[in-house]
Order: sequence, then structure tokens, then C-alpha cells
Amino acid sequence: MQNSLNSLWDNEHAKSLKPEQLLKYRSNLLGSDLSITNYGGGNTSSKIEERDPLTQEKVSVLWVKGSGGDLGSIELNGFSTLYLEKLMALKKLYQGLEYEDKMLEYLAHCNFNLNTRVASIDTFLHSFIPYKEVDHMHPDSVIAIACTKNSQKLTKEIFEGKLAWLPWQRPGFDLGLKIGQVASQDKEIKGVVLEGHGLFTWENSSKKCYENTISMIRRANNWLKENGKRPYFGGSCFDALKKEKRDSIASSLMPLIRGKIKGDQFKIAHFNDSDEVLEFVNSNQLSKLSALGTSCPDHFLRTKIYPLVINFNPNIENIDEEVNLCVNQIYLQIKNYRQQYLSYYNNYKCADSPSIRDSNPVVYLVPGVGMMTFAKNKSTARISSEFYTNAINVIREASAVDTYKKLDDKEAFDIEYWTLEENKLRRMPKPKKLSGRIAFITGGAGGIGCAIASRFLYDDASVVLADIDQASLDVVEEKLTKKFDKDRVRTILCDVTNEKEVIKSMEYTSRQYGGLDILVCNAGIASSASLEDTTLQLWNKNFDILSTGYFLTAREGFKILKRQNTGGSIVFISSKNGLVASPQASAYCSAKASEIQLCRTIAIEGAPLGIRCNVVNPDAVFKGSKIWDSKWRKERANAYNISDESLEEYYSKRSLLKRNVFPEDVAEAVYFWATESSSKSTGNIINVDAGNSSAFTR
Repeated sequence: MQNSLNSLWDNEHAKSLKPEQLLKYRSNLLGSDLSITNYGGGNTSSKIEERDPLTQEKVSVLWVKGSGGDLGSIELNGFSTLYLEKLMALKKLYQGLEYEDKMLEYLAHCNFNLNTRVASIDTFLHSFIPYKEVDHMHPDSVIAIACTKNSQKLTKEIFEGKLAWLPWQRPGFDLGLKIGQVASQDKEIKGVVLEGHGLFTWENSSKKCYENTISMIRRANNWLKENGKRPYFGGSCFDALKKEKRDSIASSLMPLIRGKIKGDQFKIAHFNDSDEVLEFVNSNQLSKLSALGTSCPDHFLRTKIYPLVINFNPNIENIDEEVNLCVNQIYLQIKNYRQQYLSYYNNYKCADSPSIRDSNPVVYLVPGVGMMTFAKNKSTARISSEFYTNAINVIREASAVDTYKKLDDKEAFDIEYWTLEENKLRRMPKPKKLSGRIAFITGGAGGIGCAIASRFLYDDASVVLADIDQASLDVVEEKLTKKFDKDRVRTILCDVTNEKEVIKSMEYTSRQYGGLDILVCNAGIASSASLEDTTLQLWNKNFDILSTGYFLTAREGFKILKRQNTGGSIVFISSKNGLVASPQASAYCSAKASEIQLCRTIAIEGAPLGIRCNVVNPDAVFKGSKIWDSKWRKERANAYNISDESLEEYYSKRSLLKRNVFPEDVAEAVYFWATESSSKSTGNIINVDAGNSSAFTR
């Protein structure tokens, strides 16, 4: 929790902005600080005079953050715009609480200038406040006060009449009327604390509204700091394990959990061992307080109302035995959680409730280790982790000054299975073929490795690229994160001939994303020498990288796939030379042939586990290749008694199709092996060589 908040308002910059641009500026300032509001949480609004596009008369338009937007990154097209006069007219149509959802249907009739941005339910909470500028934030400090047993009393004491207080109520038209009434009755009141929810503040200028918001949050921060009782959470029960051990245990547990909760959709994980998380998971009151659940609707919609506390004792002397015991208990704990969630659903469902959703936990708390969150993609898993960290902050501060008060389960269910939330889910695009999948690619900084990563990322996979060249890795990472979601791209320096580095890289992948689904062995070199000139050093170098490197990577990846128990795909990037001998390349050809044979043995062992292993054999891929930019080009040209410059043309003309092969062509073949399109193939080979009859496999 932030102890002080200073204004970041830039007067010179603000002078040049139009009213709607000022709203965006204010929103971005507020949304950039997670202690003010979490990702996607909160909303802002401004009532702006505009010209009606038909009548050309001046009308008052409510600009308000649209459904699903994020204040920190919102652009102007992220705001809904609605005729304020039409919103006010809805008061005549309102017939009571049982018609709350009906009022939502009217919002589309209020849209200004054919704006298609869907308005959120919080639109009503801004509409009836008689001030031009309104902020609704979810600061940890104010929510902590709002989630105490005596929140009304504390609100009066802390804010000295500057903020009013309203009891818990699900956001909607009626709550909007009540907030509007509070704002209209007393001009001294500059906002309201919503019990169990958050903060509303208002003013008539954007700057004053911003400064009012941070002033109220700062006051709450300082009061909690001065009045909080320590130690938090009843003090410490466990000591946090050392960082290296925490990472190791997380890497071990996450694939196991991921496999147990797969269901119809693969999930991606996020690991968090921040100080706030460790303080909570190591506390005496972990079980008691976590069982109370979260309170703020934004929190539990991302995290479910309750987390799962994994049975784990980090104080045991033989920690490895405790990990094994924990592994044996995890499935039973998850099973019990599902049964409890089913009971929760059955207890509160109505005739028109949507069908039950995924009953698995989202948040997993491990004493001594940290927190793991699982969701449909990395961004959502990370954000869920941030939201539960917010919840931890709220529970800590609330219980330090009073009694933490959870949200009633029935109220939580009504929000979780609200028609509005169901409609949001239905608007989500269908998952792509590799949504929720995790890929590890060696030789990731090369042209083929980068092309494979791009193909996977295009279909929503998360990828880890490993390479021995850090500078090239940095270039590829920058390229991919500019084009795709940065949450789905990770890189790691790894020498595939070094067993410890390979193990470390695989643990890193499990810790970053939760496990593994697709392993692509692509790291490579090339060398050329006549048999009598092939030194033992040259022979060993080829086999170290192309054979041993593939073995080590495949072995460690296989372990994760087996532990996860959800099948998987291993793809070897071999070569035409693995099938057809070439002059002056005995070491290279032999090592590539060993890759193919290794693939076949893995296919046999992996089949009972649903783990497939297949080969892609490229030939003469010059574009983006480090190999062809090395002395290999000259060596191969000499082998065929042609010039360096004509080598690419030579390879093209010798193919049946007379075409060049590019990294993207190889990537398409790898993509085929990685997806369910090839689910009935293992131990097989695809040649991507534009046609080479000597390399026909049959």
C-alpha cells in the first residue's frame, strides 16, 4: 500500500487538451497506479457539451469508461458516449430493483453519435451525480475501510464529513440514484465510500477531481498507517523459503496443478512471491482469513471468491519429502474445492442462472513459497494475481484496524452469474488452436526459431525462446513483443549442451507459464569437412549440439509433459541431411540422422502418455539463417564446386519444385505437428525442401 500520493498533474500539458482529452489524461494518470485502481477496475466520466450531429444544437454528453476497458491504457475510443438528457429520462421508466437488468437494455438507446462502445453497468453510477467530473476507484486503502465491520463509523471519522457512506449494493440503476441523491443533498460532500466496494469522488474540473481523488486515498493511506495494529495477519507461522527453493518448488507444482485443472481449456499460470504475498501465506491466520473470501466485486470476478490453500509445511527439515507429500494431496484438495464450488452454485442458482462455469480454483496459496494463479492466458493469470494481491492488502489493513467483513456468498454469486457478466463472456472471441498452450523453442534467436515463435504466437500460444546468443535473443524478443502481447513472450539464455542450463530453462518455463505443451528442438550448427579432415573436436561439437542437445532438451521437456499428464507435442528440426548423405559433412549428417532416430524412440515411449514426437526436415533455408551466414556457405559451395553467390540458386534449381524454402515454410510444418490437426501422427517426418527425391522417406 502506498503511504503517500503526490499529484502528477501537468498544468502545461493539460492546457492544450480538449475536455474529452482531459478525461483520458486523468484516467491514464489514475489507472497507471495499481494502488489507486487495479487493471480494468474503476471508471471515470465527464459531462461535456457537444453539438448533436443531426440538430447541431448543443447537448450534454456523458463520456464514461466503456465496458471492459482499462483506465491506465484507455484511448478516446474506449469511452462510451451517451445523451445525458436521455439518461435522466430513464428515471421515469424505472420500476424498482427487480427491473435493474431491464434498465441496461435502455443504454443503447442513449448512445451519442452512433458510438458502438458498450456502456458498463457503472454508467448509471455516474449519470445522476450533479458534477461534471466523476472518478470511481478501487484503492486498496479505501476498500480496506469499506470492508470493515464498522466501515460507516470509520468513514465518518477518517474523512471528517468529506465522504458519505452507502451500504453494500450491487451496482445498478438504484445505486446510481442513491449516489446522485447523496451528491445533490450536501455540497460539502466530495464523494462516497461504497461498503465492500470502493470510492466515488467528484468535482467540476478534471484537475480538481483528480486531486480530490488522490487526496482522499492519501488520507485513507495515512490513517491506516498510523492506526494499524501489528503484526499483520496474527504474525508469522512460517519462514519464507530461500528464493532458489521457492522457484524450484513452484516449477515442480505448477505443471501438476495445470494438468489437474485442464478441463476443456488449457490454462496458463503466473507465479507471485512478492513480499505482500509471502507475508500472507506464511501467517498464522492464513486459513482463517483466506476462507472469508474477497469482498470487492472486481477482486472475486477475477479470482473467484475463495482461494485454495495448499497443504504444505515449509518448516519440515526434509523439504523434498514434504513436496512429494504435497503432490499426492493436491488432486484431493482440488477435488474438494470443486465439490464446494458446486454446492455454492446449487445453493444460490436461480431458474435463469447461466450454467455452472469452471469449478477449479484460480488462486493457489502455498506457505513458504507464494501464490500461483491460473487463467485462460498469461495476461489474465497475471492480472488475477494482481487482484488477489489487492485483496491481501485489503484484508491486511482491514483486520489491522477493525474486523474484516467479507461479502455475503449470495451477493457474490449474483454478481458472478449476473446476466451482464454472462453477456461479457459470450462476446469474447472463440479461442484459437493454440490458446492456452505453452511452447519452448531452442535456437529461438535464429530465423527458423523466430518464425516458429511468430506462428505459434499468431494462434495465441505463449512461447519461451532459448538461445546461446543473448544479443540476438534481445532483438527477437523486441520484435515479437512489438507485434504480439508481451505477456506471451519470454526468452532465456541456454546452452543446450549444458545439462544444468537445460534443466534451469525448463524450470523457468514452468514457473513463467505453468508447464509445457509444445517442445521444439531447433538449436543447430553446421560444419563441412572431408572424412580425413574431420577432427574429433569437430565430430563431438556436432554431436554435442545436434544430438546430445536434442536429447537433454527432449528428456527434460518429456518430464514436464509426463508430470502434467495432458499429452503434448515434441518437434525436432532435423535436416534433409538426416536422410541423405552429403559430401564433406560426415559429422553433420550423422548427428542429424541421430536426431531422427531419437525422435522415433521418444514417439514409442511417449505414445501411451499422449506425447507425440515428429520431425521436420528443412533444406537450404537461407533467409535469416546464422548457419548460412557462417563459413558453412563457403564450405558447401566448395563441396559442390560452385561459387558462394550461386549456392542459393543451386539449391533452388536442384529441387523438384524449383523454389526457395523460407523459415515461414518450416514454421507451418512445425505448427501442423504442434496442433490437434496431427493428433494421430507420431514418429513421422515432413520434408520442407521444395522436393528432393533422394530424401523421399518411402
